[in-house]
Amino acid sequence: MTVIDLGPQTRIVAGLVESVTDEQLTAPTPCPDYAVRNLLGHIQMLSVAFRDAARKDLGTRTDTNPNAAVPDIGPGWRAELPKVLDELADAWRDPDAWTGMTRAGGVNLPGEVAGAVVADELVIHGWDLARAVGRPYAPDPAALESGHGFLLAAAEDPNRGAGLFGPVVPWPPEAPLLDRAVGLSGRYPGWRP
Repeated sequence: MTVIDLGPQTRIVAGLVESVTDEQLTAPTPCPDYAVRNLLGHIQMLSVAFRDAARKDLGTRTDTNPNAAVPDIGPGWRAELPKVLDELADAWRDPDAWTGMTRAGGVNLPGEVAGAVVADELVIHGWDLARAVGRPYAPDPAALESGHGFLLAAAEDPNRGAGLFGPVVPWPPEAPLLDRAVGLSGRYPGWRP
C-alpha cells in the first residue's frame, strides 16, 4: 500500500483557487463542458466526497455521481474551497483512510484505490485550472506519481470507455510525467484557452 500526503497538492490547488479572478469564472477549461466556475464547483464537490470517503463517513456526499449535473460554486466559495481542501488532506493523513473499503461517486472501492483516485483528481484538475487561468503549474511529485499510476491502469482497462475519461491522447514516453498523465486523462497536454 502506498500512502502519500496529499497536503502539498491540496496547497498547490488552493493557491490556484485563490488566484482566480471574478472575470475568469466564465473562462473555458480543458474540460469541454466546464467553465472555470464549474471546474471550481467540481473540485469542491470531489474534495468533500473524498474527505468523507477517507473518514468512511458514507452517505449522500459519497453517493453522488459526479456526472449527474454540471457543478457550480456558491457565494462563499473563496473561503470554503481552501478550507475543504485542507480537510481533505487531513482526512487522508489517517492511515486507516488507505485501508478497507470506502465509497466515492457512488462507487465502492478499496481505500488505497480511492487515495490514488483523489491524487489523480487533484493533479489533473489542478492542471485544468492552471491552464484555464494562465498560471504556471508544477504538481506535487508524490501526488503526480500516484495519479499517473492510477491513470495508466485505467488506460489499460478495456472497459474504460469515455464515461470517466476521454480517449487517451498519446504522448511520447520521454515526455515529462505530467504531460503523460494529462494525455492519459484524455486531455491534450498543449491545451490553451
